[in-house]
Amino acid sequence: MSMDIPTTPELTGRFETRYRTFLETITTLRPSLHRYCSRMTGSTLEGEDVVQETLFHAYRKLDTFDDSLPLQPWLFRIAHNRCIDHLRRRDVREQAENAVLTPDTVDAPEPVGPLDRAVEHMVVALPPKERACVLLKDVLDYSLEEIADLVDSTVGGVKAALNRGRSKLASLPEPAPIVRATKPDVTRLLQLYVERFNRRDWDGLRELISADAQLRVADRFIGTFAESEYFGNYERWPATLRLTVGHVDGERVVIIHTLEPSGWTPLSVVGLEVTNERITNVNDYFLAPWVLSAAFSSDVGEVS
Repeated sequence: MSMDIPTTPELTGRFETRYRTFLETITTLRPSLHRYCSRMTGSTLEGEDVVQETLFHAYRKLDTFDDSLPLQPWLFRIAHNRCIDHLRRRDVREQAENAVLTPDTVDAPEPVGPLDRAVEHMVVALPPKERACVLLKDVLDYSLEEIADLVDSTVGGVKAALNRGRSKLASLPEPAPIVRATKPDVTRLLQLYVERFNRRDWDGLRELISADAQLRVADRFIGTFAESEYFGNYERWPATLRLTVGHVDGERVVIIHTLEPSGWTPLSVVGLEVTNERITNVNDYFLAPWVLSAAFSSDVGEVS
């Protein structure tokens, strides 16, 4: 991260205080931010990527933040806008914009009671505005006034969106777990990655990765794989780790397990993107264990 930090003693001290507050806030807020972003995007992994974008953007704007305001709503507002941008990039621009254009002056009744939390993963079927209102109210327990501020609406508009969203969710059938099809060559490459990692064959692993592969390690590194000490960090890690191939919310991923007194315990996830039988992107969520715990469905494999 880079930004121009104030240089006068007074401004520098003010920024340092603000930065400490920022770190304290995100330490406790991260799982909730991820839960919101993963439900908005429909993917636990993409949700964490949006959280990373949110925190990076917030850090860059931290010197302009009004200290008299609470940080949490500000961070959620940034996260919400990033989620809408993400959905638009996934070719749902028209749906997102139609939801934003829904009239907010409607004389809405009080929202009906919250739906069962078991249907939380079904909110992805809702338009973005309804999805956001249901998540913020029924999952994160924000007030109507707070939600209106976060989604740039009115209390009446939020009530209307909540009623529409809850009614739609109540009529939806429980969806079957989704498992996205994976090409055989991709499955074979993931199995090779797991086998060589478990043997600590670092040179063999590098053979599977393209020369210009991109690496993203949550909270630690974004750049080219060649510029990192990725496998060296794992080699020096004090705990015993092993990998398996599994699924998280239907996506084929690598699962990181750690050895506990009770046995092997799934800890987190690595997402690998494959192009022309070479790994071109590594998205490592080892330092974000909430990603795996937030998944609605998972197959973590069995450590052999």
